[in-house]
Amino acid sequence: MPHVTMAQLAARAGVCKATVSLALRNDPRISPATIKRVTKVAEELGYTRNPVLDELMSQLRRSRKFGYQRTIALLNAHPQRRAFWDNPTIPSWVAGCRRRAEYLGYTADEFWLHDPALDGARLRRILTTRGIRGAIIIGGFNLDSIPERFSCLWSEFACVVTGVRTHNPALSFTCVDHHNLVLDAMSEVRKLGYQRPGLVLNGEVDRVTDGRFTCAMWLAQQALPMAQRVLALSFTTAVSDSENHFDRWFQQHQPDVVLTLHPEVRTWAANLKLAVPRDLGLVHLERNRHTLDWAGMDQHNDFAGEAAVDLLTSMLQGREVGVPAFPRATLLGATWVRGESVRVKPKAPARISAKKRRT
Repeated sequence: MPHVTMAQLAARAGVCKATVSLALRNDPRISPATIKRVTKVAEELGYTRNPVLDELMSQLRRSRKFGYQRTIALLNAHPQRRAFWDNPTIPSWVAGCRRRAEYLGYTADEFWLHDPALDGARLRRILTTRGIRGAIIIGGFNLDSIPERFSCLWSEFACVVTGVRTHNPALSFTCVDHHNLVLDAMSEVRKLGYQRPGLVLNGEVDRVTDGRFTCAMWLAQQALPMAQRVLALSFTTAVSDSENHFDRWFQQHQPDVVLTLHPEVRTWAANLKLAVPRDLGLVHLERNRHTLDWAGMDQHNDFAGEAAVDLLTSMLQGREVGVPAFPRATLLGATWVRGESVRVKPKAPARISAKKRRT
């Protein structure tokens, strides 16, 4: 059978070659009817794509900045309207989303889900009017369930969450690998010579991350001698005397280094007359612009934002809308960063047996 060219396929389908190329890639800019017609003609003519040429064109497309594709929505799910700018960590996700979106040719409009004037029906009208078919939800740290008033969105739009996952609805998400984050942090403090590492964490944070912080800490401590294992401290925002809980926990367990997400732990340690890092090492599990002098883990939240855009655009290209039957998860690794809040601990002097002392 003679080779069928893209020009012949375009002529038979009644479209230009560019439309054929986009249709065969299932590009969302091409209508479903046109994609169906081009695909049918391609099958009738026995058209096959050249894999070598496809790979070459793919490399060329990746090497240049894309032209405008469409607009996506960035949905601020945080209670604070200005969280995209003022929050210690959320701006990193937003920056990553915008950077990747711009590279791929997408613009991003922002909406605040806690706006009293905004409900699902109104937001749906706005998105539809602007030609927006996909959204990324950012900053919903306490949202296992996204407010019911927005439920009408999930069946019509492609939606991705970044930062933490949601359960109702269960959407695809991107975030740091919280489990390996703790394991890596524990490995680093052990290399520094710390013997009794402890975890201090708001219980609500552990809940929305499905217990991955405390589970990983428990697992890491199984490698320690029993005498060096420290029970994690979980406090809640509902408890007014969290500092008193910390005081009692510290006096009981005497950790020599604390892993935490909460900068106030440093104040609590100072109130106990503990010098950091001389008396107590501190490790921040999500270093941000307010904790740059701490040692800890860089979660690379901007890359999680980039990954959210990649995931969303792939869904748009595949015309995937609605709550997925099998939510996808993209987990990113974190990186240990040195800081002034830890030190290398001197090794304890080796014990001399009674027999050697006598000789």
